[in-house]
Amino acid sequence: MTKPSIGLTGLGVMGSNLALNIADNGFDLAVHNRTNADVDRFLEKSGDLRARLTGHYEIEDFIAGIATPRTIIMMVKAGSVVDAVIAALTPHLEKGDLLIDAGNSDFNDTVRRTKTLEDQGFGFLGIGVSGGEVGARFGPSTMAGGSAEKYALVEDMLNAIAAKHEGEPCAAWLGPDGAGHFVKTMHNGIEYGDMQMIAETYGVMRNGLGMEPKAIGKVFERWNEGALGSYLIEITAQILQTEDPQTGADIIDVIVDRAGQKGTGRWSAIESQKLGVPASAIEAAVTARALSAGKDQRETMERLYGTPDTVISSASMEAIITQLENALLAGKIIAYAQGFSVIRAASEENGWNTPLARVAEIWRAGCIIRSVMLNDIASAFANNPALESLLLAPAFADKMKATHADLRTIVALTAQHALPLPALSAALSYFDYARQGQSTANILQAQRDFFGAHGFERTDEEGSDHHGPWAMG
Repeated sequence: MTKPSIGLTGLGVMGSNLALNIADNGFDLAVHNRTNADVDRFLEKSGDLRARLTGHYEIEDFIAGIATPRTIIMMVKAGSVVDAVIAALTPHLEKGDLLIDAGNSDFNDTVRRTKTLEDQGFGFLGIGVSGGEVGARFGPSTMAGGSAEKYALVEDMLNAIAAKHEGEPCAAWLGPDGAGHFVKTMHNGIEYGDMQMIAETYGVMRNGLGMEPKAIGKVFERWNEGALGSYLIEITAQILQTEDPQTGADIIDVIVDRAGQKGTGRWSAIESQKLGVPASAIEAAVTARALSAGKDQRETMERLYGTPDTVISSASMEAIITQLENALLAGKIIAYAQGFSVIRAASEENGWNTPLARVAEIWRAGCIIRSVMLNDIASAFANNPALESLLLAPAFADKMKATHADLRTIVALTAQHALPLPALSAALSYFDYARQGQSTANILQAQRDFFGAHGFERTDEEGSDHHGPWAMG
């Protein structure tokens, strides 16, 4: 039997499904996992694809079973585990072999690993994979960073396994070293913002309008037919109309309100701060997840301060639902705008030359944040690659002009009724500050000069080293 030229180590949910996807698209594949039973279990469940798969228990046998030059995909937990797997593989590799980290790694680690491995004569690609377990099996969106030459070696395979949008693969090389993993990080940051805003509008309908889950689900179902059409809106509609098979209750009402996170959302907020690019809606979403995790403390606070009256009775239900739809659209636009601005800044900082239009294109299918909005985002950056913010693109300026008043109304109304909208509120504040020709930062500069002699610019003179008279008093 001819040896496959591709191997995959890490047969967890994502790794197993990606392996089946690769085999399903006509590629022979060697597979490995540190637990022998998982290899056996995977092969037993591979069905008709078994003939394309070769299982290995030991690292040495796994590598020996792959034809040179080898391509080895690592689908393991981010962090030290990736380094441990690399350390186990490299003594048995030959120069020219290619390692691919297809997990959710911190791009800083990817930059480091790329240099280390290339110095040793190996190739290395950091590839973000989005779409969850279903995407991994039937077509994810893949975001690659590393050597363009090495990417070319696996481009056909990645295009074959990727999701397709109108026949076009949702896979792309986005720049050197950490570019792919950085874009995946910001994808997840936008995902955090999008999910949190959806949760906030659900909360207004549940607590403010007293609507039942199935009725709210119908609203999301309707919204999915319009400008808000997206995977996340679609699945929210389904979730809210699903019953718990154990109790017969609406399943949403038996799920504990404590959200988890694996790190990429935090990384997106941290990197935006390091770059000095505001991503306030994304940061608010990360904060909201952290607050949700402290359920015991929230319940203590509720007992201390009492349960607020969140019922809204000042306007008709349908009017508020329409305003919520527009508010969610405006917030979503701002979250995307912030995310793409961070990607642009990182690309410039690191010399990646990441094509923003292409990023939007490969997010149109397969990934979690796929939405109808991405067509307009791709067009905006294709028409103007130097576009500094989506909010400056004519198509999105028109949308914001039509919706931001309703975002303001909803934020104000819910504040009066103690309904928290952290991400939507942050989006509104960002929008209002971003369009304020004269901000209040002059007082900040005066304060900084007063206590630290940092200097400031004047409106009537050149230079930035002016000082106020207070230092002389």
